[in-house]
Amino acid sequence: MSILVVGSVALDSLETPFGKVTDVVGGSAVHFSASASLFAPVQVVGVVGDDFPSEKLAFLKEREVDLSGVETVSGESFRWSGRYTHDLSSPETLETRLGVFADFHPRIPPAFQSPELLFLGNIDPRLQLEVLEQVGDAGLVTCDTMNYWIDGSRNEFMELLGRVDVLMANDGEIRQLTGKTDLVTASRWVQERGPSHVVVKKGEHGAVLFHDEEIFFVPGYPLKDLNDPTGAGDSFAGGFLGFLHAAGDFSAESLRCALVFGSALGSFAVEDFGVSRLARLGREEVAHRVREFRQMTQFEIN
Repeated sequence: MSILVVGSVALDSLETPFGKVTDVVGGSAVHFSASASLFAPVQVVGVVGDDFPSEKLAFLKEREVDLSGVETVSGESFRWSGRYTHDLSSPETLETRLGVFADFHPRIPPAFQSPELLFLGNIDPRLQLEVLEQVGDAGLVTCDTMNYWIDGSRNEFMELLGRVDVLMANDGEIRQLTGKTDLVTASRWVQERGPSHVVVKKGEHGAVLFHDEEIFFVPGYPLKDLNDPTGAGDSFAGGFLGFLHAAGDFSAESLRCALVFGSALGSFAVEDFGVSRLARLGREEVAHRVREFRQMTQFEIN
């Protein structure tokens, strides 16, 4: 069984205080797959134009990621251009060219229609609902979102919320969605409307898991090399679901460990531009960083 991800496959042009790159491979489905494929087989559904340099996805094929669900259609691939200042949490969008992604409607191949885990990247919730209509009962359905969809497609997003098991959102998004200031109340509000698990991403300040009545927090990893935060949230999601697939269960303890692995993968993603760091990452490096997380947070009271 595999993890199915449905999301964007894009070319990003980025400028940060640490460098500038043009047309690096990106998109939610790519960052997620680059992370999750370290632990589990991954199937991808997306769309690219006939201008897309397919060789840039060769590293995913080497990890046996199934890209047969990525359609190539005539036209320009999705492109995003952005600039970060030293406040790396808030990019300035310079240009968005949707290209063929503007007319994208996910078509789930028959071989992909019974996923064990499903990740719905932060695309239009109407498209996320289209995916749910095409797949069987997945063991765990996780969705991501963004501010634009929370305001612009609220009715569809609320319908989606009732059909997923895990919502991943950053702290600003969940406050916008719920109208609640504190994250505990906001997450309980979400749980009452469908998802049994809520993951709140806080960027460099870590992530929080709300599961039943339990709360589990993982701090951000202190980095010396931080170049590009684009796709860190999708990389986090890939580590989270990749670990759950490898664990083989969705117990409270596995969810806690998954949060640590997600945080580890998110921290690796920002060390280089695009998916460059994830493309050359190995499982032993991940294991070492997870051990560092444990050392940073473990303590005893005499």
